[in-house]
Amino acid sequence: MSAPNFSDLTKGQEIAHRTIEVDRAALVRYAGASGDRNPIHWNERFALEVGLPGVIAHGMWTMGSVINVVSDWLGDPGKIRSYTVRFTRPVEVPDPGTVSIDVVAKVGALDEEAQTARIDLTATCDGARILGKAQAVVAL
Repeated sequence: MSAPNFSDLTKGQEIAHRTIEVDRAALVRYAGASGDRNPIHWNERFALEVGLPGVIAHGMWTMGSVINVVSDWLGDPGKIRSYTVRFTRPVEVPDPGTVSIDVVAKVGALDEEAQTARIDLTATCDGARILGKAQAVVAL
């Protein structure tokens, strides 16, 4: 896939759509890599004791997995100039099994002078939005 061109984009255009699967093993690997070993991300009993519905994915894992849709489309993660999200709902991860996160990326705005695009990301799990105002500005 070739790198996207600014002139080929239009506001509202869908540039990527992906379903991301996550299981508890991925959370354990992420905990080791990130240093975030909070038991809410791997221990069902503990998560329930603190009032969560069960084990939940790390917010930073979720945020990173969602932006990968954009970096893959760009072909160069260095073209991402900024990325912001609001965490609106945790991603509950069953055991055994996986949970799916559906991600849709669309062009939200174009800046002709700067040759940048704002990419709006919608991330849902079981039909509910898990990130609010998820936006990335990318250089093209």
